[in-house]
Amino acid sequence: MTKYPIILIPALLILLAPCSSAWSMGLRSLVALPVEKAGTVVRLQVERAGNADRDTLVANAAYGISARQTVLMGIPWRLSPAGDNRLGDFSALYRQMLTQNDHAGGTDRLGLLGGAVVPTDNNRDFVLQGGLVYTRFVNRHEFDVDALYQAGLGDRNDSGRYDLSWQYRLTPSERPLWGIASEINSVLEWNGRWREGNDATQQMTAGLQWVHARWVLEGGVVKDLNNAKETRYLVSSRFHF
Repeated sequence: MTKYPIILIPALLILLAPCSSAWSMGLRSLVALPVEKAGTVVRLQVERAGNADRDTLVANAAYGISARQTVLMGIPWRLSPAGDNRLGDFSALYRQMLTQNDHAGGTDRLGLLGGAVVPTDNNRDFVLQGGLVYTRFVNRHEFDVDALYQAGLGDRNDSGRYDLSWQYRLTPSERPLWGIASEINSVLEWNGRWREGNDATQQMTAGLQWVHARWVLEGGVVKDLNNAKETRYLVSSRFHF
């Protein structure tokens, strides 16, 4: 039976969801993004791995159950090269905001993550995942830190990841008192990826975001610090409903 309908989940959420406002966040992770109650965020990101000659589309969606509870979903689809097994595994995370401290010029948030990775191929096993996410936003600066541990079941190896992202608002220098003005942010990240039996991969990501009230256009370059020849390119669109 075909698995194509799975990648339509974000599209279905678009049709069902009311509007929410766009915000800045890191390029490599969606877990730090605030989502209003009954709000939905959909992100479509294409990653180009030049050395591997591989293009991957990652569809992500986030839905706000309440101001403190969010469901986050994602699934990758290999655009090229062609062949079998192009659909990746479906990831589902629940985020519970533990603390939120709003203050003059910004906010601090700490959230707990928990969920699973559901295989789309019978030859792969399930994964349980859990972690933490922290955000500090002050004036023109935002810092997002997330760490996620993924415990493989059966023959599936354990894995993990972390992302440290700094976003700086280049323009405007001051946000308006009312509403959300379009803005341009620089993004600089340190990313780590690990899988049981392999050395950890360290990466640096640099990019830009063009943020509007309901949508975001962003892109960046990912440099693998363990392999000088490995460079990846990201471009994505994010829509807030």
